[in-house]
Amino acid sequence: MRLRSALTAALGAGLLLAAVPAPASAAEGQFRYDYVTVEGYDATGFLNSPPSDECVNLPGVGDENPEPGHSPKNRTDAWATVFTGTDCQGDSFTLRPHTGGASARLKVRSVVFSS
Repeated sequence: MRLRSALTAALGAGLLLAAVPAPASAAEGQFRYDYVTVEGYDATGFLNSPPSDECVNLPGVGDENPEPGHSPKNRTDAWATVFTGTDCQGDSFTLRPHTGGASARLKVRSVVFSS
């Protein structure tokens, strides 16, 4: 009887551990970019500790805004590859961790971070 209870408890604990999601990997730090809003105002967008290995469409410069973002600055601890299109499509440029940045000539709409 004790063996069955111990086996049931161990099985329950194993199922519980399997159900707990693994911690998501994230780039630590901040990614910044400038853009012009649909209304015509200058703005700065940012991502704090963005997810790694996942395409992120930059808020404010998606398909709804005819103007892409520009002047990206990578202040995260991961490599950032920026794309000219949404969903990480189009031309790309890689920015190094901590100090990577580009001028207003680099247009961006999405980014992916990798270590």
